[in-house]
Amino acid sequence: MATLLIVHHTPSPNCQALFEAVVSGATTDDIEGVRLVRRAALAATASDVLAADGYLLGTPANLGYMSGALKHFFDQVYYPCLDATKGRPFGYYVHGGNDVTGAVRGIEAITTGLGWRRTADAVTLTGEPGRADTEACWELGATVAAGLME
Repeated sequence: MATLLIVHHTPSPNCQALFEAVVSGATTDDIEGVRLVRRAALAATASDVLAADGYLLGTPANLGYMSGALKHFFDQVYYPCLDATKGRPFGYYVHGGNDVTGAVRGIEAITTGLGWRRTADAVTLTGEPGRADTEACWELGATVAAGLME
């Protein structure tokens, strides 16, 4: 059975709505043979990353960058996971108050360095999430999870 690891920082109701949509998509009845593991960014470890077959990342954009929690996650897992996780699939979502550009740039740079392969379009948004945004997150979760089905 494949494992999908969701690493998220969910400090607000807006981020919570996006996280729940991603989880819903990743656990839809059409997804079989994929185990979902959810970890808060400050609790996720290199062991979690090494044990997973794919990743979904979620963060708010804070002061023009990804959350400190997600950056801390990357700092902790980068070198222990660098060689062993090359080529693994991932996707991500970013929510910001007014700009997500720096957060997206940071996530893209770090995941490129890790050699991860983005398998779904990123979901990026500012302001309160609407129906289209939560549907996009549902689709993100479903797409990344479906890619792990054997």
